[in-house]
Amino acid sequence: MSSVQQTPPPQVWQQAAPGYTSPIPVVRTHLGHAVASEWTKIRSVRSTMWTLGVFVVMVVGIGLLTAVLIAANAGPDDLQGDNPLSYGVFGVLLGSMCVITLGVLTTASEYGTGMIRTTMVACPSRGRVLAAKAIVFFGVAFTFTFVATLVVALADVALLDGARTPTTGEWVKGTFGVSLFIALLGLLSLAVGSVVRHSAGAITIMIGLVLAPLVLALFMFTESLSGLRDFLFEYSIPNLLSTFYAETLTDSGPSAWDTLVIALVVTGGAFGLGFALLEKRDV
Repeated sequence: MSSVQQTPPPQVWQQAAPGYTSPIPVVRTHLGHAVASEWTKIRSVRSTMWTLGVFVVMVVGIGLLTAVLIAANAGPDDLQGDNPLSYGVFGVLLGSMCVITLGVLTTASEYGTGMIRTTMVACPSRGRVLAAKAIVFFGVAFTFTFVATLVVALADVALLDGARTPTTGEWVKGTFGVSLFIALLGLLSLAVGSVVRHSAGAITIMIGLVLAPLVLALFMFTESLSGLRDFLFEYSIPNLLSTFYAETLTDSGPSAWDTLVIALVVTGGAFGLGFALLEKRDV
């Protein structure tokens, strides 16, 4: 008889091995899990706190400083008929750069660091990941913008005694409406970051989108370019933002609610491209 011990067949080992039940419950993942993950990431990254902190300082700080300077230098009749909420546009316009930057970093930074591989392993549904990022970012951007613009609006009304009392519609546009517009602008930046996958490149594209139409229109002096000049003025992002304060660069162009529709359509198109490319590309 051979002294070499025979290895039992695989099925014998399988039958003899004791059963194991994991203490971690196995559940089917859904969008809520992805949203919770993205919320944990966006609130735990230090750059998020710094960017949102600078945004609040710019919106509230510049808004209050503008109101104080106007109140100190305006005569008793200088502000008659003026909407006091309109003076908050300066801080919101500059603060939008912070929202644009944060929107790009929400997606593009993961590609730069390689973290996107871990994210996609944890959640192979790529569309779900992008949707979760959009939901979390929109909520954060809208909340911070609404609180900041509301503080500035209340301060402007309190400090500018000679100005008229804003109507309910002006209150809604100057707080809720402008917050929706800034949040959608940030979502557009998030989509561009997902398409470009490069932080510096996506931020440059978005800053060019904000500033280029207005700068180009300023140097179109000839009459033959007047149509194009007016179009660029009317649909430049600074002018679209100013529609919420009724202080536009031109007498024509879209209204505040038309501006929201335009922002929604453009952002939706960018996200459609982002979803399509996300399914075709390798991470």
